[in-house]
Amino acid sequence: MFGSKSDMLGFDVCEFGGQLLELMWLTVCYRDIMADKDGIKPIEDDAEDEVDLNYKAPEKKSLQEIQELDKDDESLTKYKQTLLGNLPATVDPTAPNVQVTQMALICDEAPGPITMDLRGNVEALKEQTFVLKEGVSYKVKITFKVNRDIVSGLKYVQHTLRKGIRVDKETHMVGSYGPRADSYEFLTPLEEAPKGMLVRGTYHIKSYFTDDDKTNHLAWDWNINIKKEWKE
Repeated sequence: MFGSKSDMLGFDVCEFGGQLLELMWLTVCYRDIMADKDGIKPIEDDAEDEVDLNYKAPEKKSLQEIQELDKDDESLTKYKQTLLGNLPATVDPTAPNVQVTQMALICDEAPGPITMDLRGNVEALKEQTFVLKEGVSYKVKITFKVNRDIVSGLKYVQHTLRKGIRVDKETHMVGSYGPRADSYEFLTPLEEAPKGMLVRGTYHIKSYFTDDDKTNHLAWDWNINIKKEWKE
């Protein structure tokens, strides 16, 4: 939250032939397949991710095309099943492809859970302030679902502002995922809250769950108060 931008890794895929190439392609296909973005607004200009992904995307394929790929090959079919998992039995056609359901600050020292329900009116979070004791170690956990199509290059982008001035920006690569009935969870690396009299106070956070396509799946604002003690 108050750290530096995450590093990104590029991938070099050697040229193999036949089935081995298909297996290698499937391994990275989560990064290479575009999600359905109908009805989703692009992310705001001031929240654009500036990370260079350092890879060239291959030909785009739908989930159905991947499932049909060499479907007579039993070993490859099992590999794809392991990679993609089971599709949800039923999906609400009006639901977005990517649903961010919860965000939490995971801190062993916290006197209670610090969670945000993102399934309803996220506008209400603007009026809430969460307390974090200075100097504690914590992680950010985001829970989300993928309903229909593989989504590639998901990212969590966070802008931290104090008194209207942006003091930090973080970008965490979440990865690429296929649809399934169960939710996914993503944890950021361990961070440390700032410490000292000068950094105590309230910070305004702008959070974005986006992807390589700059598709903004969810954006929400919230506040955090850095205090000397959990309860003052």
